[in-house]
Amino acid sequence: MKTYTATPADIEKKWIIIDAEGVVLGRLASIVANRLRGKHKPTFTPHMDMGDNVIVINAEKVQISGNKRNKPNYWHTGYPGGIKSRTTGQILEGKYPERVVTQAVKRMLPGNRLSRQQMTNLRVYAGTEHPHEAQQPEVLDVKAMNKKNTRS
Repeated sequence: MKTYTATPADIEKKWIIIDAEGVVLGRLASIVANRLRGKHKPTFTPHMDMGDNVIVINAEKVQISGNKRNKPNYWHTGYPGGIKSRTTGQILEGKYPERVVTQAVKRMLPGNRLSRQQMTNLRVYAGTEHPHEAQQPEVLDVKAMNKKNTRS
């Protein structure tokens, strides 16, 4: 038996929408990362971009378990002495709360050219509004998948 390998003609991309309100961040990110890679499809091919287009709404209302809300996130500006940090809670309450979800998903993908291409299929919005109604996205209910996905 030969191993199946998908070709670009075999790839069928769907649009899915996920509501992040009340969902635990790590569990949400792993589900989104699997959808972006296409691992949920029986025709998964590791070297092809065959994942779906994912829209995440209500990113500012995502839940974080444990004491991770107070955990600092570090980055370097590129200048001497330019190391900076901000806690996850500060980012969620700041101007761009969707960056928390984007970074969590990005860090669950492999660090290569293909994953950077797959990240372009992710759209994260802080509120409920999004400009992708024309694509008729299907709703993926992450809360109903597992009771541990939500935090009360």
